[in-house]
Amino acid sequence: MQDSTPAIVFEDIEKSFGSLKVLQGISGSIQRGEVLAVIGSSGCGKSTLLRCFNRLEKINKGRLVVNEIDLSHPLLSQKQLRRLRTQVGMVFQQFNLFPHLSVLENLMLAPRQVLGKSRQEADEQARFYLQKVGLAEKAEVYPEQLSGGQKQRVAIARSLCMNPQIMLFDEPTSALDPELVGEVLQVMQQLAQEGMTMVVVTHEMQFAREVAHRVIFMERGRVAEAGTAPEVLTQPKSDRLRAFLNRMSFVVQHGRNN
Repeated sequence: MQDSTPAIVFEDIEKSFGSLKVLQGISGSIQRGEVLAVIGSSGCGKSTLLRCFNRLEKINKGRLVVNEIDLSHPLLSQKQLRRLRTQVGMVFQQFNLFPHLSVLENLMLAPRQVLGKSRQEADEQARFYLQKVGLAEKAEVYPEQLSGGQKQRVAIARSLCMNPQIMLFDEPTSALDPELVGEVLQVMQQLAQEGMTMVVVTHEMQFAREVAHRVIFMERGRVAEAGTAPEVLTQPKSDRLRAFLNRMSFVVQHGRNN
């Protein structure tokens, strides 16, 4: 029986950098097995929200609970923080692979150091996930020998090696050449189909429409619109969202009659 406790709950959360208010009272929840796409113009607070979900940024106000760990509690322990790090994986715009380590060694590092897995166990798991992302033959090569799309798939495999319950993606295709985007989105779509809880900050509107269960449109640190993917992406209520979708070259009418 699937756990009915939400994967993430956030209530009136605020985040500022000095005098700049980046998140201004955002609320919502994400269910287990759900894919949430977060869209909006640059600077609207999307990436900051995502970074709050794994405590790379600390909220200033509000309540934030991720995988039943209260990140807004003033006495959050290091043990709880370590547990969060193992349960929540994150894939960044830039791949953040260690250039001096082979692909296999990149994947084995955290499971051995953080989870205490044996070399053999970490090796077997790393090869399993490389196979899963279609890069089994790249185990012994170094990051500089990979294309951008291959590096991002390795980064996804590396996160999966920690057996996360939640995956966060911060514009994972924005640094890729257009012809390499599809191979990364295909891996993410497969994860979604397998029931992984995912929060995806993205400008890939077609991916959001086809894969996300819900979409939130952020503007100036607030949630301007939220709903199912068809509601938000094909029936926008505001002129601002319509203008944003047009800028993204997404045909708003598409799918209305599907």
